[in-house]
Amino acid sequence: MRNLLLKPMKCNNQEYENKRRFDDPLHLDRFGYKVYSQNDEDGIIQEIFNRIGTTNKTFVEFGVQNGLESNCHYLLFNGWNGLWLEGSKKHFKNLQKCFKKPLAAKQLTAINAFITTDNINELIGEGGKINGEIDLLSIDIDGNDYWIWEKITCISPRVVAIEYNAKFPPPCEWIMEYNPKHIWDGSDKYGASLKSLELLGARLGYALVGTNRNGVNAFFAKKELTKGLFAEPATAENLYHAWDNRNGYISSGHATKEYIGN
Repeated sequence: MRNLLLKPMKCNNQEYENKRRFDDPLHLDRFGYKVYSQNDEDGIIQEIFNRIGTTNKTFVEFGVQNGLESNCHYLLFNGWNGLWLEGSKKHFKNLQKCFKKPLAAKQLTAINAFITTDNINELIGEGGKINGEIDLLSIDIDGNDYWIWEKITCISPRVVAIEYNAKFPPPCEWIMEYNPKHIWDGSDKYGASLKSLELLGARLGYALVGTNRNGVNAFFAKKELTKGLFAEPATAENLYHAWDNRNGYISSGHATKEYIGN
């Protein structure tokens, strides 16, 4: 029998890039995990604040559905305060039921409203009574995300988590045309490319600090907070992740059916 010389397997470019990012402690990839977020956002958000610290531990999040699987559920569980905005009456009713304890304690405020560029500042500042500097803003409305972020002036979040449309890799710039009545139809017509969000963030004073590994959410921090703490360059080209569902649904144990925090 011949002796066969086995050659080591070579990783393709994307596998190599993923490994490089995972091994680099300045990249956020290795820190992601799921508690109550949709994917690995909980761990990434935690790591960002491990690096830059917190101030008032206040959040604003919209597009939360019933709130059980959201970017700020775990923050609420850990004592943060904040505001949720949800446009669906059905989801909002379930939200009120699932989170009646923090709502009653005024730790959480929730408003049922369809968000537009015309009403967003009123909903946050007057309805939610949140103004000025906060620690986190999370945007996930499957459509006008870019335009809403651009219009927010009543708060100054130190960190912004926002969904991006991974269909369009950098350097592609693409933004969905604003439509105040938009409801996502499951197509690729939603949101904005990561490059477009990077440029908007820079104009608003933010640096892109990472994306989650399956290409859903991008994370920004105030530029003055980021020096030397995150991977550079802070560009879409360096930090983009393509949409990747090969690993399926990210599990974090048994199903969440209600808020179980204090």
